[in-house]
Amino acid sequence: MSLSTIKQLIQNIASSKSGLDTLALRFGAGAIFFAHGAQKLFAWFGGYGLEGTGGWMESIGITPGVLMATMAGSAEFFGGIFLMLGLLVRPTSIVLAITMLVAIFSVHINNGLFMSNNGYEFALALLIISISLVFRGAGSLSLDKLVTKKLGA
Repeated sequence: MSLSTIKQLIQNIASSKSGLDTLALRFGAGAIFFAHGAQKLFAWFGGYGLEGTGGWMESIGITPGVLMATMAGSAEFFGGIFLMLGLLVRPTSIVLAITMLVAIFSVHINNGLFMSNNGYEFALALLIISISLVFRGAGSLSLDKLVTKKLGA
């Protein structure tokens, strides 16, 4: 693979439309994803950590529980950091959208829409934000924009 091909690949992945419109979405959703991932991975913010989350996942049929908790927690924790930094926002948002689809259909769908019944309302909102960021990109104040500018995009 040539250097120009690698450069073009990076530009395609990190491309972003100019504007500040995604900044609030990135920071808000990023902070939420970060906190939820930290609960799963490290038992921060009142979470149960890998063992507790993994045990719960096993109890609802998501196996192997600890591996699945590690994957979901890592996607949320690191994805949240990446969103807040505006780094690799498009691919990160795809991973987070998939994570929310799994949460909706494996945990929340049978409880209806509303959060008061442990429904999928909140996960749906995060899914919609993630999908929007896939299409829009990180925006002007982001590491993605800085990288593409350095590469001459």
